[in-house]
Amino acid sequence: MENFVVSARKYRPTNFKSVVGQQHITTTLKNAIKNQHLAQAFLFCGPRGVGKTTCARILAKTINCENRTADVEACNVCDSCKAFDTSSAFNVHELDAASNNSVDDIRNLVDQVRYAPQKGQFKVYIIDEVHMLSVSAFNAFLKTLEEPPKHAIFILATTEKHKIIPTILSRCQIFDFNRIQINDIAEHLKYISAKENVSYEDEALRLIATKADGALRDALSIFDLIVTFSAGKTVTYQETISNLHILDYDYYFRVTDALLEESISSALLIFDEILKKGFDGHNFLVGLSAHFRELMVSKDSATIALMEVSEGAKERYKEQSGKTTLSFLLSALNICNQADHSYKTSKNQRLHVELVLMKLAKLPHAITLAAVAQEETKKKT
Repeated sequence: MENFVVSARKYRPTNFKSVVGQQHITTTLKNAIKNQHLAQAFLFCGPRGVGKTTCARILAKTINCENRTADVEACNVCDSCKAFDTSSAFNVHELDAASNNSVDDIRNLVDQVRYAPQKGQFKVYIIDEVHMLSVSAFNAFLKTLEEPPKHAIFILATTEKHKIIPTILSRCQIFDFNRIQINDIAEHLKYISAKENVSYEDEALRLIATKADGALRDALSIFDLIVTFSAGKTVTYQETISNLHILDYDYYFRVTDALLEESISSALLIFDEILKKGFDGHNFLVGLSAHFRELMVSKDSATIALMEVSEGAKERYKEQSGKTTLSFLLSALNICNQADHSYKTSKNQRLHVELVLMKLAKLPHAITLAAVAQEETKKKT
């Protein structure tokens, strides 16, 4: 039986060009290599799963490549690249600071730094989760980081930059990695789907990208989960929301239609259906607030770019936003926001959400009465 390799490892970028969503980082690093302006200490900061360690490895591989390409990428055919690809390169050292965070671990590393590489120009030390080092370990590392030998390059990676002492920060060239955009993640998932012969629905991939919250590694893990869950090699929207226990946005469209029709009974029945499916009332409130927000931004062509949904969903939002007024949406958002704050302190949480729905169902009537009263006031004056 063939061993399964998770997508996050199988499709891990091997050159700067294949790194997703971090062009500002890869361009700077390539220019530094091209112009021979390499710093001797780098600090890669950012959320989990955005490519910090991957970029560190690509940088380590590229600077020791014997035949770099014209666009400053590793050739993948020289002895140095082959050694790196087979994890047998003697001039690249990785240290996990989460499990090697003592003074002795850093002292051992500092002792190794003195020796020049047997082959290649640089010895590269990649220290992952560097914020986990103890204060004593940081202090033991300071002098070496300030005045390293010419052949040594340090690449530190961390998700928590604020935990690193200022004296370390001042000795490093700092690169801040961004959360990866939903569109970039969705496009990468399409690329992998094509490679793996997996059929997919655009809405499903976009939902996975949204759920990943900017972390490509998380998106790939969810993608593997959905492919494994499905009977065939397919990723469908319904299977995705079922497996990830996400409330279908169709419910929010239905609830909003009921509210605009001032039908309290319809709104309460839909909410009851949602509860019976095992969803939490608080999640429903948060999702309803997000739905009203999407309706509001879709009312203006200038703000529609703020919506991170598929084209099909955009059309549905534009259609429903045409039925709503800005006054209704602003008032509804305010009611939902207040209910969100007081939800956890409520003794009867179901009734708490139901009261919100009742208030929202009466909003159109209240807005109409207010408009009539305003007109009458104008006539009198």
